[in-house]
Amino acid sequence: MEQTAQTEQRERGLLRRFITLSFRFWSGSSRKIAWILALAFLGALAVNMLLSIAVNRWNKYFFDALQNKDIEALIWSVAVVAGLALASAIAMVGLTQARMRLQLRWREWLTHKLAGRWLSERRFYKLSILRTVDNPEARMAEDGRLSIELFVDLAGGVLNTLMLSMAFVFVLWQVGGSLTVWGYTIPGYLVIAVVIYTSLTTFGMYKLGRPLVERVEEKAAGEGDFRYALTRTRENAETIALIGGEEDEQRMLKDNFSELARRWILVIGRQVRMIFLSSGNNVIAPAVPLLLGAPKFLSGEMTLGDLMQAAAAFSSVQTALNWLADNALSLANWSASARRVAALDQAFDDMDTFSAKQDGTSIEIKDSEDGAVRLIAVSISQHDGKIMLDESDARIEMGEKVIVKGESGSGKSTLIRAIAGLWPWGSGQILRPLDARFSFMPQRPYIPLGTLRTALSYPDDGLPFSDDDIAAILEECGLQHFTARLDEEDNWSSIMSGGEQQRLAFARVFLKKPDIVIMDEATSALDEISQRRMMEMMMEHLPKAMVIHVAHRPGLDKYHTRELVLKREGGGPAVVHEGDMLRVSIGGRVVSSLLKRISRQDRKDNVPDIVIEVKDEEPRPKRGDRDAA
Repeated sequence: MEQTAQTEQRERGLLRRFITLSFRFWSGSSRKIAWILALAFLGALAVNMLLSIAVNRWNKYFFDALQNKDIEALIWSVAVVAGLALASAIAMVGLTQARMRLQLRWREWLTHKLAGRWLSERRFYKLSILRTVDNPEARMAEDGRLSIELFVDLAGGVLNTLMLSMAFVFVLWQVGGSLTVWGYTIPGYLVIAVVIYTSLTTFGMYKLGRPLVERVEEKAAGEGDFRYALTRTRENAETIALIGGEEDEQRMLKDNFSELARRWILVIGRQVRMIFLSSGNNVIAPAVPLLLGAPKFLSGEMTLGDLMQAAAAFSSVQTALNWLADNALSLANWSASARRVAALDQAFDDMDTFSAKQDGTSIEIKDSEDGAVRLIAVSISQHDGKIMLDESDARIEMGEKVIVKGESGSGKSTLIRAIAGLWPWGSGQILRPLDARFSFMPQRPYIPLGTLRTALSYPDDGLPFSDDDIAAILEECGLQHFTARLDEEDNWSSIMSGGEQQRLAFARVFLKKPDIVIMDEATSALDEISQRRMMEMMMEHLPKAMVIHVAHRPGLDKYHTRELVLKREGGGPAVVHEGDMLRVSIGGRVVSSLLKRISRQDRKDNVPDIVIEVKDEEPRPKRGDRDAA
């Protein structure tokens, strides 16, 4: 019982949050269009109500003319109903236009609001790590659509119910009059009958449909999980095909859909119960007013027109008052979608709080006054509080090329993400040069949809690149065969090989010439010749840029001036050890002095261990040789 009460309280809290969030559409910069569309929607509802009353009056006129065999009145009634039909069609077009445009504009606002929060403060990245909510893209797209579209439909239904109820209750009271039974006079007996009848049917639908809300929400989550599984298969199609994982994928997708089907069956079970009641109600409801009015018609107290008008009014009031029962499934779908949207918005707020550790600290990103990147007592933890990198210090000057090494799981990639400002969990300070332009080169480069020119300038920072500049860089990077396709739109991430994608990332950096380049295994898909070419071009095109490079492949040390080694001490979290790589060319040979400061005490005492490595220098290829390679 206590758990059920807590669940219900949470659900109500999420619905309140959705209302608070979505109703901001009516204020701020969007309020003008919001109020215009809302007033148009209300006006169209009012016009349709008036036309419904006119049609109800026509019923009396027509059936009275039919009872009296008045041919002239019958002909006139045909002309009137034609005019009412035309007016109703025009009014319904206006109502549909106002309703759908309101839904579109409101959904557009909500989508921009959610997507803006998702993409700002790098929440999309943090959410992919924390996974506090599932399928944020489905919540913004599908649930965002349903929550707004159904809300407008349901709000319009409620308003229509109130207006029709008030209008036709008056008609029903006036036309139906009173009924005397066993000496007792019941005023407005048809109004009392319709209230009792709809109360019974609504209560039955409520009891049958209340559990449907939870079932629908579970189904919506299952739909999102199934779409996500399909998307993952598509995104990793090449890898799956290469390793022959089709059968495993098929089995997992089958299991995933089986779970979705199970949830669907639960929805079906609840829905068929409601359909059983509503179908019986649809047959009985039109007969109820005729049976109740028959005695007065037979006694001559009501004309045929009065009886048909009362029946039509009864049906309108019954339909209006029975609106909740008829729309139980829509209410369940709206409630589920609205709560999923609100849960996503709540996750954004929780994430901002959760970004800090339990003691209220986090990694602070501050401006560096001397142009260097500095780590001051930096500790990096996982989001659950487990320490990955213990309190460490380091300093990287502008123009330095630093390679970051360490055993697997020591936190190399996490360290450079912290330097890039992506990883807040931990403590200490990271100082970065003010207004420095960063470029991040991950192992798998991101190539946006669109033209190849767009991919090369992504993210667009307004820097102009001429076709000659682009062609020259593509040729140097071995991508000259794509020069003629610069303005073609295609899915380049599927067209290019892994090595071509990494070379495109290098081309992007060479064009943009950032101040700081952060690389994470950015040459992993390249062969040795391509790797050597790209790194030499890095030295050539960006001699003054700071490079922080996580890498473990051989042959990369000589392109860096210093190394940071993340080394575990006593099986605990890793600690940063700094070392200088001084390269001196002597008679065609390179003497590499690697000064490793193994511990904090060594650095403090300034007594480093020195390891001298002597290597044969690989001959630097000439420009023509590099191009041929």
